[in-house]
Amino acid sequence: MTYTVAAFAGLAGAVLADLAVLRTRLLLRVTFWATYPIVLFFQLVANGVLTGRGVVRYDPGAVLGWRIVYAPVEDLAFGFALVLLTLSLWVWWERRGV
Repeated sequence: MTYTVAAFAGLAGAVLADLAVLRTRLLLRVTFWATYPIVLFFQLVANGVLTGRGVVRYDPGAVLGWRIVYAPVEDLAFGFALVLLTLSLWVWWERRGV
């Protein structure tokens, strides 16, 4: 499995969890989209440092090759999935009093 397939499978799973399984529907909220650029900015900074300095390297055959601030575009999909799933679980647990 390539990193591309894994990243976009994770993204699809997080979207499915948010909208259908947990029904938190964060993707439909303006607040989510208004604050996500803050997370994205710091993700790009961290990815830029780690991949730009060669701390993290990707096999060219495992990624699409499109890069944003040195990091493969798959990192953005994977990071988005992580943030979305984490926040969805947080809201879901909060609704249950956990």
